[in-house]
Formats: sequence, C-alpha cells, structure tokens
Amino acid sequence: MKKNVSMKFLVLLAVCLSFLAVFPLKTSAGEPTDQIKQTVDDVIAILNNKELKKPEKEQERKVKIRATIEKSFDFAEMAKRSLGIYWKERNPNEQKEFVALFSSLLEDTYIRKIERYEDEKVAYVGEIQEGSYATVKTRIITTRGSEIPVEYKIFKKENKWEVYDIIIEGVSLVNNYRSQFSQIISSSSYEELIKRLKEKSLKSSK
Repeated sequence: MKKNVSMKFLVLLAVCLSFLAVFPLKTSAGEPTDQIKQTVDDVIAILNNKELKKPEKEQERKVKIRATIEKSFDFAEMAKRSLGIYWKERNPNEQKEFVALFSSLLEDTYIRKIERYEDEKVAYVGEIQEGSYATVKTRIITTRGSEIPVEYKIFKKENKWEVYDIIIEGVSLVNNYRSQFSQIISSSSYEELIKRLKEKSLKSSK
C-alpha cells in the first residue's frame, strides 16, 4: 500500500470532518445539508461536554463520537465501493469482516483528528440534488486564509441521507482506496489486503 499517499489522504479526510464538526458556518440549504449539520451539532455537543473531557472519560467520549459519525456515514457502502469488482467475489462473512476493518480504519482516524481541532472554519457553499443522490459542497477556511474544497457525496437510504464518498481537492476517497486495494490484490492477494488492514487496526487500538 502506498503509505505516504494513503496516510496523507486519511489525515486530510479526518481533518475535514473535524473542522466541519467544530466550526461550521451557517447557510441555507436543503435536506441533505441539514442531515449532515445535525450530525455536526451532535459532535459539537460531545466535544463541548465538560464531563466527557475528563481523562477517565476518554474511552466513553470516543465511543459517543464514533456512534455519532456512524449516523451520517454509510461505511458499509463506502467499503463496498472501495473494494470495487472484488466485492462480489467475497462471501457474506468476508464482506462483513472487510466492512468492519474498513470502518475501523476510517473511524479511528476521524476520532484522533477531531480531538485535535484548531481554529479553522467550514463554509457550506452549495448543494446539488438529483433524485435520491446529492452533493453537499463545502470549503475549509484555514487560519492562513487559504481554502480547501470538500464535497460530500450522499444518497437517501430509508428516509435518511448518508455519506458514501468524500471528494477532497478533487480526489475521491473511494477511488483512492479502490486503486490501492486493487493494486494489493492484483499483485498479491485478497488475504494480504486483509492482513494489512488487521495490522493497522491493531496498531490503532494500542
């Protein structure tokens, strides 16, 4: 796996979510944006909870943040899309295992970065809706005045909008992982991919 590329993308992704959660700039939008904002408000409440800021509450805080993130992100769909053509080759148990490992990889990165937020802000700058699919466009405004475009690709699932991909500076999270996973599988094996994901999961849990 191209460690430098994947880690840089993960860091950007996590930082984007942390900025969005802590410093959103209000603007009028439709239901898709409102759905994301609701999760944002919930994350803010957790981060600002004085009781949960106590050292002995660290694990409880992370569990709450993880549960809140899962309300707006369809990690199963993201995992499926990231594995691409190899998804159908997996049996139900393998698919379940892959989703769990993929979800853990993203969630752990989110939580580490969310807890280190700075004074950046995020502006909601647009929304495009086509049937049950939509794109929520945002821009991270850094303390230096530069802007980072971030788009949230979401779809409606059982009357709720959920994120299935994130585009950061024109780079798709799903496409980025699909390319890396495909390279590992084609050059080695699916088992090797799972081995690497498990190793990352073990490191993050320590």
